[in-house]
Amino acid sequence: MGFEIRRPQLLAARPSPASAAGEAPLFKRSSSREWEGRAARYFFFLCAALSIFTTVGIVVSLFSQALAFFGEVSVWEFLTGTRWSPILKPNSYGVLPLVGGTLLVSALAALVALPLGLGTAIFLAEYAPDRLRRVIKPVLEILAGIPTVVYGYFALTFVTPLLQIVFPDMIVFNALSAGLVMGIMIIPMVSSLSEDAMMAVPRSLRQAAYALGATRMEVSLRVVVPAALSGIVASFILAISRAIGETMLVTIAAGATPNLTWNPLDSIQAMTAYIVQVSLGEAAHGSLEYNTIFAVGLLLFMMTLLMSLLGQWVVHRWREEY
Repeated sequence: MGFEIRRPQLLAARPSPASAAGEAPLFKRSSSREWEGRAARYFFFLCAALSIFTTVGIVVSLFSQALAFFGEVSVWEFLTGTRWSPILKPNSYGVLPLVGGTLLVSALAALVALPLGLGTAIFLAEYAPDRLRRVIKPVLEILAGIPTVVYGYFALTFVTPLLQIVFPDMIVFNALSAGLVMGIMIIPMVSSLSEDAMMAVPRSLRQAAYALGATRMEVSLRVVVPAALSGIVASFILAISRAIGETMLVTIAAGATPNLTWNPLDSIQAMTAYIVQVSLGEAAHGSLEYNTIFAVGLLLFMMTLLMSLLGQWVVHRWREEY
């Protein structure tokens, strides 16, 4: 009696209908995510490229028009001359009066904004309770959102009459009122950026100082401020750059007299105010007088660029990472 041994047949593993139906949506989902990722990457790349192309276009426009001006006026005369009269005869193209007026108003604004902005930031970060902070922060944001033309008329119609009580000989258009109001205008920038830098300081440093017996003022001035120094200095530089590039306020309140003076009671003309004046149509398009606005704009661009580079250097030089 014989026995027949049969080997078991191995059946090929076939996917069940349920598993096959489940893999198709998964494949489609991964494919759609991949296309979404590519689309987002290309969109953000186009945004970055657009900003770069815009910056390059501005620089090329400034340089091309400024070269036409410097083809007739030497760079040395432009940078060292002490008389600015490109429209009235005799013509003179020394930009120092415009630079001096811009720096004078910016210095006055810095004297107002830097200490007040830093004091506001210290109060918000170290002293103010949450309820009071929720009130002060929106007020500062309102100050930052007011149009600069409103600040200009505020300086002209409100601040100047008050200053004339103290300085009777002061004329209506002067650098002092423009500088004071500009300082008020840039306080929110200083306070907001400085507060963010202070809030980034670890709480453990504050607690260690309190454990050693330090007072709140000592913790604020000797621990928190030095630890956030890079961010605070960067806010100062950005605020001063904002003051240098301000247009409407100095156009309305500071006057249109290109004087090389450090007397804040005198009328001055800033670089941005001159650009506005000539852009109104007082000079023919393509003339030497018209090309002066591009030369002044190029110098203003270089000044603000240097301030921005200085701010980045300060941040990288004294930055503290915790």
